[in-house]
Amino acid sequence: MTEIMKNILKNIFAVALLGVSFTACETTELDLRTSPNDLADDQADPNLLLNSIQLGYAASMDEISDFGAEVVRIDNMFGGLYFNNYPGDTFDDIWLWMYTSQDYIAGDGLNQQVGITANLNNIVDINANTDIDYSFHIGVGKVLQAHMLFLLTDYIGGAAFSQAANPDEFPTPQLDPGDQVYASAFGLLDEAEALLAADPPTLGAQDLFYGGDTEQWVKLINTLRLRSYFLTGNTAAFQSIIAGGNYIADTEDDFQFQYGSSELQPDNRHPDFGDDYTPSGANIYQSNWLMDNMLGKNDPRIRYYFYRQNDATPGAAGVPADEESLACSLVVPPDHYNGFVYCSVDNGYWGRSHGNDEGTPPDNFLRTAVGVYPAGGLFDDNSFDNVGLGEGGGGAGIEPIMLASYVDFWRGALAGSDAEKATFLRAGMEKSIAKVQSFGSLDSSADMSTAPSAADVTAYVDGIIADFNAATGDDKEDVFAEQFWIALYGGATEGYNYYKKTGYPTTVAPSWEPEPGSFPRTFLLPQNEVITNPNLTQRTDLETQTFWDTNPAFPAFPPAN
Repeated sequence: MTEIMKNILKNIFAVALLGVSFTACETTELDLRTSPNDLADDQADPNLLLNSIQLGYAASMDEISDFGAEVVRIDNMFGGLYFNNYPGDTFDDIWLWMYTSQDYIAGDGLNQQVGITANLNNIVDINANTDIDYSFHIGVGKVLQAHMLFLLTDYIGGAAFSQAANPDEFPTPQLDPGDQVYASAFGLLDEAEALLAADPPTLGAQDLFYGGDTEQWVKLINTLRLRSYFLTGNTAAFQSIIAGGNYIADTEDDFQFQYGSSELQPDNRHPDFGDDYTPSGANIYQSNWLMDNMLGKNDPRIRYYFYRQNDATPGAAGVPADEESLACSLVVPPDHYNGFVYCSVDNGYWGRSHGNDEGTPPDNFLRTAVGVYPAGGLFDDNSFDNVGLGEGGGGAGIEPIMLASYVDFWRGALAGSDAEKATFLRAGMEKSIAKVQSFGSLDSSADMSTAPSAADVTAYVDGIIADFNAATGDDKEDVFAEQFWIALYGGATEGYNYYKKTGYPTTVAPSWEPEPGSFPRTFLLPQNEVITNPNLTQRTDLETQTFWDTNPAFPAFPPAN
């Protein structure tokens, strides 16, 4: 986890804690140097525990999304070999946020403890020993816990659940097999729905996602079922939920985490904004594959996703190479990059290709930065100015988690005909583009006359649909999957899953290294847990497949590694 994310989590927690304290009885005194989770069960505040659960979940989603986006080329992956890029500590923080309440942030005198499972168990115990009904807290906690169980299974092959709920009896819990974890997660969703469908009171709790709207939470529950039924191939259950109509179908129902624009006390900005909009320039490299793909198609979202600090990239068409600022611009692309952009994307889109582990030149005021969507940065209006503190939307972006457009793509993937699939492809694109364009208003400094018009959007969508209808076989699947990838920018946990399930798109750029090793079918187990838990043994490769991943083993799949 980056330092900026640690600071954001620390400060958001502080704000959440203060917000709850303001709504409490005026005679209540809180010692801010003592964690609310360290108190005895009859003293702990369920509202603060729920804050901790939500913040641990949000931090986990930020990290998991990054890992998923990197390996499928939505974000840039630094490093030529998959195994070296994702060592055993990759999931350490996520495991911590899921299972423990240990203090891991210091420096402000406040112990922030954000363990999802430990804090949820604490709320359940409090609820059982009081006349106050904390059904809202428990319901929300179970939804977030269930989603994390699904994702841990998808990304590392399994999770602790059956023994994790009883740390006194099982201090070193074993991991349940993936199919059992999924069954447990579905059970948690059932329990959460039963609690939230009754519309329990929030009792002053801060709902950081839906503002206490339990109907929205039930829609999310059904949407989490949809994504999981899609992955496991339970088409009948998937279509049954669709028939019921109570899922995230409209953008107003989107499940996302909202960041703020405060730089200090607290710093609650989007982590990518915090990394890129600094006095010393941008620090993130964007994916050459994604930028080139969107540029070549004249995608109307490209000015919202990316902000160019210059109008030309060394080595691009008509632009001289420059060894100092972009060393690879002098290199003849290797044979395995035939047909793909190797180093330089046209029109000033300055990023890196998948796995490029060359040293970092002084290009912080040259490389392309994150834009106004979803990070709350600058809209690209051809000004080509340098990034800096507070610019654009000031970082008041979002972490996209479950959007209505994703559901359209899942429905399209399961469609019974090409015509039906094209309908969902269109719906997914239109929802995604409209949501992305709505973020333009965050940048009051932008010249929005450069923004794509309604006619531009229509032409783009119609063109993609025409390409889809004209294509056959893998080409048709590639057109569809590429659009899913583009819609996932900023929150790509499901891109990784879709790629493992389908192998599409096959058009993703190759790795910088001709032989990067096996594509991660799952990541390594959290090393900190392996070290302390005698029931776990670390893997020696990334080839273990999730139970629902029934595709051929490495190296036959995925075809475009």
